[in-house]
Amino acid sequence: MLSVGWFAVSAFLLRGASGSDGVSVSVMEGDSVTLNTEVKRNHTEKINWYFDDTRIAQISGNLSYSCTDVQCNNGTERFRDRLKLNNQTGSLRIRNITITDSGKYILVIINGSDTEKIFNVTVVGVSAAERGEISVKEGENITLGPGVIKKPIDPMRWYFNDTLIVEITADQCKIWTDEQGHSSNERFRDRLEVNQTGSLTIKNTTNTDSGVYHLQINSGRFGVIRSFGLTVTGAAVQAPIRKVSVSGLASGIRVTVFRGIIDSCDLMKALRKGREDEK
Repeated sequence: MLSVGWFAVSAFLLRGASGSDGVSVSVMEGDSVTLNTEVKRNHTEKINWYFDDTRIAQISGNLSYSCTDVQCNNGTERFRDRLKLNNQTGSLRIRNITITDSGKYILVIINGSDTEKIFNVTVVGVSAAERGEISVKEGENITLGPGVIKKPIDPMRWYFNDTLIVEITADQCKIWTDEQGHSSNERFRDRLEVNQTGSLTIKNTTNTDSGVYHLQINSGRFGVIRSFGLTVTGAAVQAPIRKVSVSGLASGIRVTVFRGIIDSCDLMKALRKGREDEK
């Protein structure tokens, strides 16, 4: 069985520890990360997001004005259309995060008095090959690992393309798969397993399992979406063993010619048997 998730993430911890210096968040390069305000806006407050003292997002109380990245400050194109603001909560999403996105993110909520929250984000780099497609042979099992030390309070969801196939609730008591009625998709038919870490195993893969699998982890103060591209190719086919008998006219000895894959020991046994049959 092939297991994916050990590359570059075996030492990777998804952390949400908070303290006087704010919330520490460690993620993998290529993840999508949401930094949550943990508030529901009443449309009177103004929300500002800063990255290393540069304003990167803003939303007004009445939604009359909002901006991200270069729209907030000319010449600041670090994120290149990778930022998205949630108009309801003011939470900030960073898509396809890169190493250069590591740093201090400051949330300032202005509503009579200022409220400030700090997120210290660390992005762990991975190679281009490790971010590429995963390929398995049809019939093999594949395990997609979250690469995290999962906390019991962190709900997790697995999606195939845009269809929810597995959900783990915060209390660990409910795990729904597509076969159990949580989704109308019956593609996997009892071939899904989830362990205590949230790793997803697909048994006896078929070519219809090819696609993009998304893992969504929510920890309250922040959320992470990790994607896996899976390609299932045809099963390895072993050439059948065929034998063709021809008579050696000069010697009068029958020779058996084998085509395909055959063990050398079996070949010697067959040759010896052929000689005995000629006697």
